[in-house]
Amino acid sequence: MEKVKKIPMRQCLGCNEHKPKRELIRLVRTPEGEVVADMTGKKNGRGAYLCPSESCLRRVQKSKRAEKVLECAVPDEVYEEVARALAEEKA
Repeated sequence: MEKVKKIPMRQCLGCNEHKPKRELIRLVRTPEGEVVADMTGKKNGRGAYLCPSESCLRRVQKSKRAEKVLECAVPDEVYEEVARALAEEKA
């Protein structure tokens, strides 16, 4: 009998859909208290996930949902970094 590998699922803060962790972008609050975009998904800290779509990014930024989940302020630079990464992916 072949063992089936479990795929970790996470919920997008923008659209509330559950998707495989690897498909999502992770925002992380590090133990030092700073918030960064974690494209690798491996940094230490509290994570929040969002789809790689501009609509979800705008929705999360407007509703400040990431700030509620991470329990700290998320600088605009973090959202800009994610937006740049999305633009590069499309190009």
